[in-house]
Amino acid sequence: MGAVEARLGDLGLQLPEVAKPVAAYIPALRSGNHVFTSGQLPMRNGELSVTGKVGGEVSAEEAKEAAQQCALNAMAAVKSVIGDLDKVTRIVKVTAFVASTPDFTGQPQVANGASELLGTVFGDAGQHTRSAVGVPVLPLDAPVEVEIMVEVRD
Repeated sequence: MGAVEARLGDLGLQLPEVAKPVAAYIPALRSGNHVFTSGQLPMRNGELSVTGKVGGEVSAEEAKEAAQQCALNAMAAVKSVIGDLDKVTRIVKVTAFVASTPDFTGQPQVANGASELLGTVFGDAGQHTRSAVGVPVLPLDAPVEVEIMVEVRD
């Protein structure tokens, strides 16, 4: 186990199995020194941890926890391509999609669930650019979907 996964363990977290795609795509792809993940839903043990709209059936705090699960799933997808998360030299970009009610404006705080986890486990290399986007609906009625782009070394 590498240093990144040890830090996850210190937080009481562990990488899940890579979530199976729900359509025609792959979870992650390496191109040069970058790995791009597909959008990751808050799946745990093959099922969504929560469903519904943020600001409606889902609280902002529940959505923030869901975003953290999405980030864990994204890290698992990256590891499946490079074998060891200690090869990540930079989290370059995080995009969080938040299915929310029309009056909900806390998308950045929801996305912090992913961003804060990445910053904690990757340290300075976890500082990244980000977009947090409100959308009307996500696959399977998920409240959050997160994709990441990382830079890696051989």
